[in-house]
Amino acid sequence: MPLFSPIDLLAIAWFLGAWVTYSVTLALTERRRRGLNSEMNRFRDVWMLQMLKREMRMVDAQIVAALQNGTAFFASTSLIAVGGALTLMRSTDEILQVIAALPFGIRTTPVQWEAKTIGLAIIFVYAFFKFAWSYRLYNYVAIMVGSTPPAQDKDTPEATAHAERTGRLCAVAGLHFNRGQRAFFFALGYLGWFISPWLLMATSIVVAVVLWRRQFTGDSRHALIGR
Repeated sequence: MPLFSPIDLLAIAWFLGAWVTYSVTLALTERRRRGLNSEMNRFRDVWMLQMLKREMRMVDAQIVAALQNGTAFFASTSLIAVGGALTLMRSTDEILQVIAALPFGIRTTPVQWEAKTIGLAIIFVYAFFKFAWSYRLYNYVAIMVGSTPPAQDKDTPEATAHAERTGRLCAVAGLHFNRGQRAFFFALGYLGWFISPWLLMATSIVVAVVLWRRQFTGDSRHALIGR
């Protein structure tokens, strides 16, 4: 007997397809049309060039520390989420008894529930790796900020090249942070599978649409581009 029905397999394929399609489409679209992430990368470059002109760079160090703290928070949250998912596996029988008493009466076997929970844990493990790598990259950014040439050398090619390298490294750290957050958002959509495969397909599209709107039509993007 197969573990999942054809509609369940279709739903999880739909979920993964929505995630991958959104990620690929976002990367391709931002080459032609500047989204929120691209705009912030531009401001990262501006930040590094402005840093060259400052004698005292304590503000820049504080900004990097704030970015590190935010990334560390999400990395810790990812580990907690993994622990929560594994706890669900240890309490499968009790959870299924509670769910069976709910009005919508979810029908699932213990093995199916545990398999779905493992999938949720895998998503959070992926998010942890992204956040952890982003945190390490921000450590590297802090080192780059500390090795920035003095302000009197700001107009030299070496100083400009250093600022550009630091800006690119900061952008890569932000890229991995964004991917970790994206995993969190799609994990919320994945929860729909615990109720129904049809709900999983619906929540996958809803998450992708919401994320797309935040990138290209949200108020935050309009605030950055001035329209």
